[in-house]
Amino acid sequence: MEKGLISVDRWTEHSQAYFLTHLHSDHTQGLSSSWAKGPIFCSRLTAKLFPFKFPGFNLSLLRLLAVGTWHSISLVSPSSASSSTLQVMPIDAHHCPGAVMFLFRGEFGCLLYTGDFRWETTSKRAEIGRTMLLNALKDDVVDILYLDNTYCNPSYAFPSRAIVAQQVIDIIVSHPEHDIIIGIDSLGKEDLLLHISHELKIKIWVWPERLQTMHLLGFHDIFTTKTSLTRVRAVPRYSFSVETLEGLNTMHPTIGIMPSGLPWVVSPLENGDKLFGSLLTSRYNRSKWSGNGGNHTEKPNGNLGSVEKFHKYIYSVPYSDHSCFAEIEDFVKLVQPTNMKGIVSSSSCYVDPLYYFGRLCGAYQSAQSLPHNKRKERVERVLAVNNKTTFRCGASAGLERKRAITVKVKSSGIHVSRMSALRRKKRGAKIEENDRPN
Repeated sequence: MEKGLISVDRWTEHSQAYFLTHLHSDHTQGLSSSWAKGPIFCSRLTAKLFPFKFPGFNLSLLRLLAVGTWHSISLVSPSSASSSTLQVMPIDAHHCPGAVMFLFRGEFGCLLYTGDFRWETTSKRAEIGRTMLLNALKDDVVDILYLDNTYCNPSYAFPSRAIVAQQVIDIIVSHPEHDIIIGIDSLGKEDLLLHISHELKIKIWVWPERLQTMHLLGFHDIFTTKTSLTRVRAVPRYSFSVETLEGLNTMHPTIGIMPSGLPWVVSPLENGDKLFGSLLTSRYNRSKWSGNGGNHTEKPNGNLGSVEKFHKYIYSVPYSDHSCFAEIEDFVKLVQPTNMKGIVSSSSCYVDPLYYFGRLCGAYQSAQSLPHNKRKERVERVLAVNNKTTFRCGASAGLERKRAITVKVKSSGIHVSRMSALRRKKRGAKIEENDRPN
């Protein structure tokens, strides 16, 4: 595809059409209320949230794409003025409200851009997404898969969100006299909060701006800004800190819960507090999750292995809206792309997905059938062809909000770093012929 046609989650250069996977801030760097460069294609739910994220935005520039449906977009070659047709299908990314993957088809071949995604295999919603993707691909081969490689490392193994949500319930129930503080972002983790509300038959406190978002999402009776109505509060992640919790505990017993695929602190409590003998472990004392999509294996005398108590007031739970390593591998096996590239340029444990999953790509599989002295030549040739139509990584979109504040925990003398492992630095993508090597 020729330069200057389309861009995905990249807003700094000129294209004829722009695609937005979702509204998290690391995917909207360069996008503002005064945007006027061209039409933006997104899901219906993302469009509904758009005015709140970008007040005063010219909504006539939004093009709504129905999930699971092919859409045709006419483009004009900047060099020859000839017309071409791009086909695109949004597919539920299971990440946050409105988040989608984009499957593109055209003269350039077939490309799949995941954006941020969670590929669980244990829910009905995930099965619908899987069927939708397979039906869309049919006999097409994905020439290049642009993959969310946030947790593309075997060290990231965590259970399904349904399992972790129940772990959060057990933490809350095991502290009946405590206020509960849960750190969340301005968008995402809604399913966790809904589960808590449903299971415990309580309202959840959120800050005023977050309440507006909840109302836009259709949740009108579950959330409140009145602290007197509930002991469970969802607070902005940036305000979640050891110092805050220590201050709250001078007034009333309070614990904090940080849901994230990344550990909230560097080291757990030195005294090895593992939460034995409480309601927290009762549900899981016969089983422990494994990293294969939430399946259980019997464990007679185990504990809640995936929950860590890093501070006397803080629990870290692996509730993530990104795919863990095993889920990424399952997804790559399903798609079987010819080639792939990671869309995360920097993370706490960055690894190029080809390092682990290159063996699953067509370019590498086909090369294995050739004589040894021909393999390198074949791989290089296939990749060179693929690179003629690619999402070229753009300038750094900047780090997602910094969440790293290192403080000394007085009670234990250890240092705690809140999300001090580097959060990822995202880059959007521009589909064009490469004018420089990657």
